[in-house]
Amino acid sequence: MTSASTLARVYFAVQAIAGAAWWVAVFKVPIVRTATLGDIDAIILAPFDIGLFVVASGLAAVLPKRRRLLPAIVATGWTLAVTAGLAVYATLTGAAGWGVVAMAAASIGSSVAALLLWIGRIPTGWMLAGPFAFRAARPRRTPLPHVVGTLLQIGAFWAVFFVGVPALLSTLEHRWHLAVDGGAGVRVIGAVLFAALGLAALWSAAALSVKGDGTPLPAAMPNRLVVAGPYRWVRNPMAMASLAQGATVGMMLSSWFVVLYALAGALMWNYAVRPHEEADLAARFGTDYDRYRQAVRCWVPRLSPVSPLP
Repeated sequence: MTSASTLARVYFAVQAIAGAAWWVAVFKVPIVRTATLGDIDAIILAPFDIGLFVVASGLAAVLPKRRRLLPAIVATGWTLAVTAGLAVYATLTGAAGWGVVAMAAASIGSSVAALLLWIGRIPTGWMLAGPFAFRAARPRRTPLPHVVGTLLQIGAFWAVFFVGVPALLSTLEHRWHLAVDGGAGVRVIGAVLFAALGLAALWSAAALSVKGDGTPLPAAMPNRLVVAGPYRWVRNPMAMASLAQGATVGMMLSSWFVVLYALAGALMWNYAVRPHEEADLAARFGTDYDRYRQAVRCWVPRLSPVSPLP
């Protein structure tokens, strides 16, 4: 099995090569220079970026174990700073949009690779601390308080992740001249799918509130294992519906930025949040959850539903 350190070093090696190739293209191909740097003077930027990005990435890939972390941190810090600077420049001028996209991808990759070199893993547990830590909801005599709380949570979630963030991303996409119009048909299909997926998400939330005596919020999770409603077909119907809704918002806005944002959210949920959630469910519900997990898949719905819990 490939070690985390090896993966990180391979990434930094690829980044160093790609960075060097990009600088060659900047000086040889005018369209590349314009698309990624706008009117920024490449001659002034080149010495800093070649040293702090290309060379530092290469050193992080080839130096011995005890010496490779520092250049990795330098490359990552510089990449984050350049991404922020380019984003401001592109927003103010409308130029260098592709440069922001490329450096944003490099920022994510460099950050992940630096963490792998530093601690050997991605510390996903920090996402589920404090108010987002897994805790069972306070039991209620009737499901009404949990239903109301769930509706408020869904309203806040939709306002932030289906309205606020997509609106910002779509605005930047247009400001950076990277927007692609998908046409009226795509927007209509996106709206229809959004509504259908919204109903599925509400059905899942209702099952958690009524049958589980809790809410979808990690800090107020159901007190009982829920095998009812959509949970009889697939283990994560609410997550599936919500993540797919993000993509349909991108369709409605004709925004590939928003579609990528939804895809990134799906990857984060699957690899960073889901393992912790499933560990918590296994600890709280034991063999009942183990049997449920064996009978119902995570992402692919069953053809026929399992029997509901009494």
